[in-house]
Amino acid sequence: MTIVGIGKNYVNTLKEMPSPKWQPIIFTKPETTLLMDGAPFEIPAISNEVAYEVELAYRISKKGKNISEANALSHVDAVAVSIDFTAKDVLAKSRENKGPWALAKGFDGATPISDFFPLTQFEDEINFALDLNGKRVQTGNSSLMVYQLPEIIAHVSQFMTLNPGDILLSGTPAHGVGLVKPGDQLLLTLEGENKLAFEVR
Repeated sequence: MTIVGIGKNYVNTLKEMPSPKWQPIIFTKPETTLLMDGAPFEIPAISNEVAYEVELAYRISKKGKNISEANALSHVDAVAVSIDFTAKDVLAKSRENKGPWALAKGFDGATPISDFFPLTQFEDEINFALDLNGKRVQTGNSSLMVYQLPEIIAHVSQFMTLNPGDILLSGTPAHGVGLVKPGDQLLLTLEGENKLAFEVR
């Protein structure tokens, strides 16, 4: 199973939508990053600056390669809400040498994720949010993605075959990212409903 993420994929308002669009930033994360069922997140020893990034996560349901945008949504069956934790200090050090994002986003437990819910339960635009210690810190709506889901699927599938169970992380809202510390309580919502809660240790 592959977890595919897209970086810098949100704007704050539709007026900020770039034209032409910048090249999508794609990265992968190992399966060992998944943290499920509300298990606590442990800040890894390799970082002193771990940041939260709330995201919509889409589940691939059908194998595909070189998928067209027109057919892309037939390859997805469900959506979840997730956190793409990023070790900011590790990322900064890697960027000094124009290195990849892999280690900064690929450490164990870096992808807490809720249960998946059928896409048919949602409208075309999906609202999601993150509360930190009872305070709303990030809000997002899928309409503000620079690259919409069909575009992401079509682009990624040019390079790699997508298989059932693969997960696409579609990016975090353009505002509100911050650091976590031990004792923090995180609550993730979809359309105003609580979907995942967990503690930072």
